[in-house]
Amino acid sequence: QVQLVESGGGLVQAGGSLRLSCAASGRTFYNYAMGWFRQAPGKEREFVASIKWNGGSTYYADSVKGRFTISRDNAKNTAYLQMNDLTPEDTAVYYCNAGASYSGTHYPGPDWGQGTQVTVSS
Repeated sequence: QVQLVESGGGLVQAGGSLRLSCAASGRTFYNYAMGWFRQAPGKEREFVASIKWNGGSTYYADSVKGRFTISRDNAKNTAYLQMNDLTPEDTAVYYCNAGASYSGTHYPGPDWGQGTQVTVSS
């Protein structure tokens, strides 16, 4: 089991930036690919970005390519999501997940954090 705690969300104007953090504890962090997902009101949870265990490969949803950057620090057991040029369409609860990554697809593990709210005003 992996415990995940997201932080860094908040209210920001369109065009602004936020940096989300995901602190992990429990099983060995570097064994996992880390993914970020988001869920807007009335919508299903969707994939945002993922990063392999060693940070060597990253993958993004088309909607965030060029604006969001995922990274990780295995020494700190933490994954990050730098979000730039935010739009109101990015408003959602953001969740991190520890899972597996094959051929560009993040396969979520069973453990999720509580999420962090990101609200972008126009």
